[in-house]
Amino acid sequence: MEFLPADIQAYVEAHSDEETGLLAELNRETHTKVMMPRMLSGHLQGRMLSMLSHMIQPKCILEIGTYTGYSAICMAEGLAPDGQLITLDINEELEGMVRDYFDKAGLTEKIDYRIGNAMELIPEIDAELDLVFIDADKKNYTNYFNLVFDKVRSGGFIIADNVLWSGKVVQTEKKTDKDTQAILDFNRFVQEDDRVENVLFPVRDGLMVIRKK
Repeated sequence: MEFLPADIQAYVEAHSDEETGLLAELNRETHTKVMMPRMLSGHLQGRMLSMLSHMIQPKCILEIGTYTGYSAICMAEGLAPDGQLITLDINEELEGMVRDYFDKAGLTEKIDYRIGNAMELIPEIDAELDLVFIDADKKNYTNYFNLVFDKVRSGGFIIADNVLWSGKVVQTEKKTDKDTQAILDFNRFVQEDDRVENVLFPVRDGLMVIRKK
């Protein structure tokens, strides 16, 4: 998932704001207690999500895929004073840990954490969205995009994670698995959609930043 040489990656991280103590604690606990810790956004991507959120100053953020709550806490740093972040996840086993960290971060009132199938939960959301972060099952990326698009305000943003998929998007000599094909289809769909402007950032596993015209 890391495409930069190790020394360049270290230099980049050394010249970016550090994680807060709470985020560092969450990072460590995720790596020691939770399966597939590579799903965590981590230091550099977390700071980038925080910076983008500060730039947008969203009143309403929707996150699809909470995992252990790291990215939600990062994006919540840039919320408008009266803003709210809605985060959806299907894994109820992590709920206790996630709610504990939201509480430690003082974000319990700012974050609406919902457990369930995002395909069913998204249509129930009655809000104008300024920022959407998609970081869930890859097969539904395009479905999630289509479900949220009309809810995103003109000038609002959709960010999709893992769009480089550990480099598999360019490994054309190998047989394409279903998740890789889903990411390829999503990236092509976004690139061809004249309703949006987009740029793919090669940060960590790739962030597709999309602006609704």
